[in-house]
Amino acid sequence: MSDKKYKICYCTPALYSAGGVERVVTTKANYFAEHFGYEVTIIVTEGNGDHSFFHLSKKVEVINLGIAFEDLWNKPFIKKLLLYSQKQRQYKKLLRRELLRIKPDITISTLRREINFINDIQDGSVKIGELHLSRSNYRGIEDGESFFLKRLFSKWWKRDIVFQLKRLDKFIVLTDCAVSDWPELNNVRMIPDPLPIEGFRKNSSDLKRIISVGRYSYEKGYDLLLRIWSIVEKECPDWQLDIYGMGDPTPYVKMMDDLSIDQRRCHLRSSLVDVESEYLKSSIFVHPSRSEGFGLVIVEAMACSLPVVSFDCENGPRSIITDGVDGFLVSPFNIRYFADRIIMLTRNADLRMQMGEKGLIKSQQYGIEKIAMQWKTLFDDLMQNHEV
Repeated sequence: MSDKKYKICYCTPALYSAGGVERVVTTKANYFAEHFGYEVTIIVTEGNGDHSFFHLSKKVEVINLGIAFEDLWNKPFIKKLLLYSQKQRQYKKLLRRELLRIKPDITISTLRREINFINDIQDGSVKIGELHLSRSNYRGIEDGESFFLKRLFSKWWKRDIVFQLKRLDKFIVLTDCAVSDWPELNNVRMIPDPLPIEGFRKNSSDLKRIISVGRYSYEKGYDLLLRIWSIVEKECPDWQLDIYGMGDPTPYVKMMDDLSIDQRRCHLRSSLVDVESEYLKSSIFVHPSRSEGFGLVIVEAMACSLPVVSFDCENGPRSIITDGVDGFLVSPFNIRYFADRIIMLTRNADLRMQMGEKGLIKSQQYGIEKIAMQWKTLFDDLMQNHEV
């Protein structure tokens, strides 16, 4: 295996928020710089300066191009499309300038706006894309305003994205199921996300507390979880639910009122850096997502020996959880069965402990040391072929 010190450049929208992509990128960048001695640069387009929500090694450089695509979020579709084109041209110009200046050996895109032109930048680097979403959830276009134009744009984009992905030197997905989602491509490889928390710890908590970690958005399914909890709280009056999420919880606060949920035992909290301490103060982890690219929080919970109850949504959970062994997989949208699995765990401490121990063992295969070596092998192989 090569000991060459590569120059690695990541292209990703932002680092300032508590999202899964932000956490994974910083985890890998830190390890590559600290343990492999790579020269790592992260190029972002959003946020203020080089601020990162998660810890970032001083050996990792951050360049913020200040494009601010996020300014377009609340614009009408037509205006958004016109402004987006302008910002894309600016992004392409500035990213090309930086890549030609840095001259990285390897450029890694998290497959956002730069995928439209990254293959055309002739900076001499190997180009890798890593996708953190399922195919069906990748750049989806919802019904609504300008329905026809949105659908037309979506159809064009979906055809173009396959063309762009084929041009990458390697396309990384997070699960075996995701590999089969892209039958048109022959450059796909599976490397799961690494566990970002330090080590593996056995949870000794006997607190009657259930935890969920994610984002306050439709795909994360917290509306479903609140309906589930409205059943569980009646059966388990001495248990509480704590949700930690990024984004605006206001719609879910209203839903709690509509469902007459006891707000003394159900809390909607903001995201936090030290999520491990909250896992270790809990006894059950629940994951109500409608869609997942992977589900890193499941692995985190397992690493803290928590049994997991999750919907069996595409890709992620089913690639991690063995149903009935280290957690429960529930058919999507089966609210009653999900609630029953939680209730079963609340009433059986031995089952919680057994599942938690099995999950703790399984989580070790996602340790950063193992995942980073998979990336190192990939880098060595691609660079060897690139130099031939």
